[in-house]
Amino acid sequence: MAICGPKLSLCGLIISAWGIIQLALMGVFYWIEAVALAEDIPEIGEYHSLSDFYSKMTNGYQQNAINCWIAALLYLITMALSAHQFWLNNRSSLSV
Repeated sequence: MAICGPKLSLCGLIISAWGIIQLALMGVFYWIEAVALAEDIPEIGEYHSLSDFYSKMTNGYQQNAINCWIAALLYLITMALSAHQFWLNNRSSLSV
């Protein structure tokens, strides 16, 4: 049963593909602790030593990387649903 039309399912495919690529790359850059993304690390509050600051920053980078990868997996699910809808719409238009 088709839930959305062919144009919406194609749009979902394209946006999902871009989301997967972007979030996967952002996750990699967070994982390697790219300095350009340091502003996006959650506030670390107070720290008592330089090693404490480094450990909190590393934890923030790793948490953001995992969050990006989880979001990329959600986009993968959206892509699969959009692909299924696109297939259903094309199959039904061919049999008519």
